[in-house]
Amino acid sequence: MSTCSTASRALAEPPAATAATARTWLLVEQPGPWGAKALTDSRLDPVLGRALERAADGTGVRVALIRRPGRHPDRHGPALRRVYLAHTLPGRSWVRTALLTGPDELYGLDATAMASLGAGDHGGLWEPYGGDPLALVCTNGRRDRCCAALGRPLAAELAASEACEVWETTHIGGHRFAPTLLVLPYGYVYGRLGGHAVKGVLDELRRGRIATDGCRGRSAWDRPGQAADLAVRELTGEAGADALAVTGTAGAAPRWSVTVAHTDGRSWRVTVTEDTDVPPVAASCGAVPAVQPRMTAVDVTPL
Repeated sequence: MSTCSTASRALAEPPAATAATARTWLLVEQPGPWGAKALTDSRLDPVLGRALERAADGTGVRVALIRRPGRHPDRHGPALRRVYLAHTLPGRSWVRTALLTGPDELYGLDATAMASLGAGDHGGLWEPYGGDPLALVCTNGRRDRCCAALGRPLAAELAASEACEVWETTHIGGHRFAPTLLVLPYGYVYGRLGGHAVKGVLDELRRGRIATDGCRGRSAWDRPGQAADLAVRELTGEAGADALAVTGTAGAAPRWSVTVAHTDGRSWRVTVTEDTDVPPVAASCGAVPAVQPRMTAVDVTPL
């Protein structure tokens, strides 16, 4: 039986501009098994999971569970758990972390707190994270089998190589591009890369540089912005993670005009179109095939 990832590859579906949109990520360690909707279907208190979902709604914060690569024992008792907050806007990116004695401390992240976090204001919450880049590999097989079959071996390989700080995560979108990877603090998302290629991505990230091969986009931008950002990088060869910012988007589907600015004062107007005249493909394993619109930068004009 064909999987969503093999079908997407067969159709040569481009990964660019397919990253989930999130300015800020809240990552909560939760060992043990995860269900398809992990925030409310795991060993995390489902009341807390629903509270975090409601509080984050519409704030630009995306919540996901994480766990260490490897075996996932079903621990029912209390345990210390690692949490991360990461804001991904260029020039303002940061990662904060803490080791909590219990998840109940997260109840303080109400809608007001989430709105501040989504806007990039951490308010001194937790401690600055200054370690290696964070690599989050989607491995939730209950959500999509491609993520388990392709994501878990990648997470294990990265952890064994000590290439960076590696975690498995529940869902970062785009199962059909498995294995999918989110890298923080910059928020770029990658798909369809093997271990060797991912190690190259992480080596570049340590130097504050972004590799574009297999890149699905920066989660801080919407899909037209992701397409424009990657198009300018491809045209200019600019690799600096924080060198480019999307400063304006005008228009609506199927055509947008996106302005991308460089920290050196240069800027470009990028015309992005949405193509819906494409073969249908399943967004995830078991889903009915449907048209997945593709974003294309058709023109990049210096301003």
